[in-house]
Amino acid sequence: MKITSTSCICPVLVCLCFVQRCYGTAHHSSIKVTRNQTKHIEGETEVHHRPKRGWVWNQFFVLEEHMGPDPQYVGKLHSNSDKGDGSVKYILTGEGAGTIFIIDDTTGDIHSTKSLDREQKTHYVLHAQAIDRRTNKPLEPESEFIIKVQDINDNAPKFTDGPYIVTVPEMSDMGTSVLQVTATDADDPTYGNSARVVYSILQGQPYFSVDPKTGVIRTALHNMDREAREHYSVVIQAKDMAGQVGGLSGSTTVNITLTDVNDNPPRFPQKHYQLYVPESAQVGSAVGKIKANDADTGSNADMTYSIINGDGIGIFSISTDKETREGILSLKKPLNYEKKKSYTLTIEGANTHLDFRFSHLGPFKDATMLKIIVGDVDEPPLFSMPSYIMEVYENAKIGTVVGTVLAQDPDSANSLVRYGVRSRTFNQLSQLGALRSTYFLKRERPDNPGLLSHVTVGIRVLDVNDNPPELAREYDIVVCENSKPGQVIHTISATDKDDFANGPRFNFFLDERLSINPNFTLKDNEGEHEFHILFNLSFCYILTHPGTACKSAFKVSLMLMCYDL
Repeated sequence: MKITSTSCICPVLVCLCFVQRCYGTAHHSSIKVTRNQTKHIEGETEVHHRPKRGWVWNQFFVLEEHMGPDPQYVGKLHSNSDKGDGSVKYILTGEGAGTIFIIDDTTGDIHSTKSLDREQKTHYVLHAQAIDRRTNKPLEPESEFIIKVQDINDNAPKFTDGPYIVTVPEMSDMGTSVLQVTATDADDPTYGNSARVVYSILQGQPYFSVDPKTGVIRTALHNMDREAREHYSVVIQAKDMAGQVGGLSGSTTVNITLTDVNDNPPRFPQKHYQLYVPESAQVGSAVGKIKANDADTGSNADMTYSIINGDGIGIFSISTDKETREGILSLKKPLNYEKKKSYTLTIEGANTHLDFRFSHLGPFKDATMLKIIVGDVDEPPLFSMPSYIMEVYENAKIGTVVGTVLAQDPDSANSLVRYGVRSRTFNQLSQLGALRSTYFLKRERPDNPGLLSHVTVGIRVLDVNDNPPELAREYDIVVCENSKPGQVIHTISATDKDDFANGPRFNFFLDERLSINPNFTLKDNEGEHEFHILFNLSFCYILTHPGTACKSAFKVSLMLMCYDL
């Protein structure tokens, strides 16, 4: 029957184990235990118990890592029925019995034959029995007891998660928590100080500190500036035995990086800049770049540029390249060196993401002066008009002056201009004498013939009345004999190759050189090209379409004359 540790009375057998609970050593002594009492170690108060049958057991202890030449004494089993005559035989079974733990079956002494490691196994459960050697009968039922491996400080603290990588914002308040590190010690935390760990900082002062009990790392200085130093390597030590001399220690590295905050305003390296832009620069093109520096990184360094003053606000614009954080200056209107040779701009660069905690370090913008010098370019001549329209009569003589074009050199040198023709049509007209220039001059700088200007000249050829009208076709007129007087029997028309001014209207009449047929007359139909032929004998409209119905018909021959008016 198993008896708990509070039942410390056995009528036959007692199990004795006395180990002094001190670091590194064990002391064993004998105590006489009677049937009605248990005497405790080191003079503890006697406790009287009610008698119970069964084994009395105490917890045995054995030091781990024992390296002595002899087996380590653990304790002693003893029965009060043992008279010392060898008649009682002690038997040990259970975990490690016979291999790790051996017993003298006559005296009941137990020894450990091997070095034990508490971190591998903390205790062993064994069973004790006393039998009569002569009868081989048990004097008591088998009882269970424990041998506990007593800890020594043989394990150093370990950081299982290191090395650590962590960040903390720059300019943080002193005492800001950065990270908590934890070291574990495999020794027994319930016994002595073998597993009582204390933290300290070996490297990283005076910038950081560590709480000796919790392992919390904190900033130790005010206003740690990333722009001054960004990376820190902090070495933390964990030492057992509460940090006492002789304790074991382990260490780890904590790599701390200060992350950026917007604590630096943008700054232009110079307060005055100068930029050269040729007057030939195209509108909309980028003509220059400017950049303000910001010691911050990421979005904290983002900025936008603007023109806040100057006489070139309407001539130039500025945009921001988000990748390079440069201000790109572009041309909004054409430049003219002869009219204005320079411009002045005040350009501002301002952060777009502000942190109001650091507004006292601002303002987070800066301005600079940019002077733009307009470069003179040898420009092509400029015509006085964007295009010309000229008129000439079609029968003009060769060499007739059709018109005049005028161009001037826009440069300050005002060089002379020469003219030429680069039109195939104009060349034809020129060969016909329809157009010629009024003068042909040399340029002052003939070594640069590439500066050319072109203008469109439209030449309208004016019509003269040099074409007589012609009848539209030959007419074969048929009239019915029953036609009435005044009846229109046909309509005639004429054409003229000249234009409207010299063509219609037309005048028709019968040729006076031939005998006039009195039966027919001509009448203006109030159109531009047409006249009616009337039959004088009656008023009847004669249908001129094929299949005209009439009783009889006769062919009329008339000689007509036509003039344009």
